[in-house]
Amino acid sequence: MHVLLWLLVAMLAFFAMEGLAWVAHRHVMHGWGWRWHRSHHEPRRGLLEANDGFSVIGAMLAVGLFLAAGALQSPLLQAAAVGVTAYGMAYWLVHDGLVHQRWPWRWSPRAGYLRRLVQAHRLHHAVRTRDGALSFGFLIVADPRLLVARLRERRRSP
Repeated sequence: MHVLLWLLVAMLAFFAMEGLAWVAHRHVMHGWGWRWHRSHHEPRRGLLEANDGFSVIGAMLAVGLFLAAGALQSPLLQAAAVGVTAYGMAYWLVHDGLVHQRWPWRWSPRAGYLRRLVQAHRLHHAVRTRDGALSFGFLIVADPRLLVARLRERRRSP
């Protein structure tokens, strides 16, 4: 198999995960999975929170893809599994580490894309209800100024 095709499939899987993550965050975590996800919108008590169960489900998806790739001898499925795993690692580093400071290092970006990402996610947490949240993406997020305007508009509307 051509290396460029393998890399393309891995990259497509990585970016497809953003769409899956948005849908899961909006309709599962802020829907029927709110019982677990609520823990993520409240102050954390200890090392883990119930919401971490969603990461376990994501890891199981990646492991399942690797197992299927091995059983079917499919390099393309292997590439997809690598893309899904890379997305999970990015989520772990950026979301848990940078945004929520769950790792030993403390760093807050002062400008650029990462600052925008952190601000958008923190605005998502500004609303601690199941239905009132906004900005469900991880890598692709709206301009924080737009999110602040939406939040203010919601608070003015009865």
